[in-house]
Amino acid sequence: MSTSSIVRVPTANGSRYLQQLCKHWSHNLEVEFTPDKGKVVFPRNARGAEWPGDATLLLEAHADALECRLEASAEDQLEALKGAVARHIDRFAFREAPLAFDWRDA
Repeated sequence: MSTSSIVRVPTANGSRYLQQLCKHWSHNLEVEFTPDKGKVVFPRNARGAEWPGDATLLLEAHADALECRLEASAEDQLEALKGAVARHIDRFAFREAPLAFDWRDA
């Protein structure tokens, strides 16, 4: 079973935050990115967790927003990652934080 959620975070700095986030997580996670798109894989056993499967964060920068799509193997994993993604983006966006994160579960 997989579960997903998507958010469109209003900001004119989506590409900057996407790249900062991907560079930050590339130190210990599987990450691929360009200035406009990114993918981060959170292993099922990251930080001592034991989820049914890996989770994936897909990022897309737009002129007026940063779109984030999370795909997880469990509801609790999804909820935990929503918080982690929001906290990390707000940290990079400190000049305009807190940003609006209106997650839409799919």
